[in-house]
Amino acid sequence: MTEVKREKFGEWPLGGGTVEKILLKSSTVKVEIISLGCIITALETKDKDGKFSDIVLGFDHLEGYTNKHPYFGAVVGRVANRIARGKFTVEGVEYQLAINNGPNSLHGGKKGFDKAIWEPEVLPDGVRFFRVSPDGEEGYPGELKVWVMYTLKDGELTISYRAQSSKTTPVNLTNHAYFNLAGQGSPNIYDHEFTIQADSYLPVDETQIPTGEIASVQDTGFDLRKPVEFGKHLQKFQLGGFDHNFCLKQTKETCFCARAHHPPSGRMIEVYTTQPGIQFYTGNFLDGTLKGKGGCVYPKHSGFCLETQNWPNAVNQPNFPDSLLHPGEEYKTTTCFKFSVA
Repeated sequence: MTEVKREKFGEWPLGGGTVEKILLKSSTVKVEIISLGCIITALETKDKDGKFSDIVLGFDHLEGYTNKHPYFGAVVGRVANRIARGKFTVEGVEYQLAINNGPNSLHGGKKGFDKAIWEPEVLPDGVRFFRVSPDGEEGYPGELKVWVMYTLKDGELTISYRAQSSKTTPVNLTNHAYFNLAGQGSPNIYDHEFTIQADSYLPVDETQIPTGEIASVQDTGFDLRKPVEFGKHLQKFQLGGFDHNFCLKQTKETCFCARAHHPPSGRMIEVYTTQPGIQFYTGNFLDGTLKGKGGCVYPKHSGFCLETQNWPNAVNQPNFPDSLLHPGEEYKTTTCFKFSVA
């Protein structure tokens, strides 16, 4: 049985509306999600001694989320990840988006889906959020209706995304939760073990845009097909961290793609998705300047993201999976996080 509760989280400044919080609770997992950006503000799971800890980075109060932050817990869109130079052409028309990440457009632009207040509808085992992204919002074509549904069943949190557009537009939606399985506020993730079920990855240029090459992980630091301990792995391959798309089997079914395990606590996350890619990001740009929950600071490598997605800049790369949604079609993807102890 999942318990679902709805309460007020705060007021958006200058009369921007009420932000609500939805609490989902099973016997092993507790999740809090707010109507601003469909943000997961807290996620508690048990360790091997049965003790609950919050394993996502974030803030105690709404103010933290209304100020600039690195997309903690948020649904990002209309297009997650980077679009080169913020430009793309659809049906002969060139579109220019806001540039907000070096020379590129990132996570939907200056006011992406993470900064919008969504309409929540409480379900027996979760919540469905809805919003309409107007035609031209952040430079994107077409009015886009978007639904994001979170459901909790025992130890499984499933996020389902749906969208319909009035014009042909790129769409790529994901959740940007930062996890630390030792508990949020723990100084780093070096003792975590990571596995990603991918034979290839996308090398990137100096602005983090994929070069277009689909490279084999074999004999590289990107081969995570068997578990690696993060800290030792970085040293072995002289890496500064990961911020890369790993290429998954392309299938309509929900398939296993990644696992994170924290041996000292026993906590484990397994990720299943219908998406063709997963961005593995290890908090390389966290720098300890933000005050998080309980006054914690979040230094470099103190959290990781497993963002299931289409491949970055796919709209400009004909050999990448198609990212365009046409009128009359439905965008539909599902990602499931299974929390357990091992």
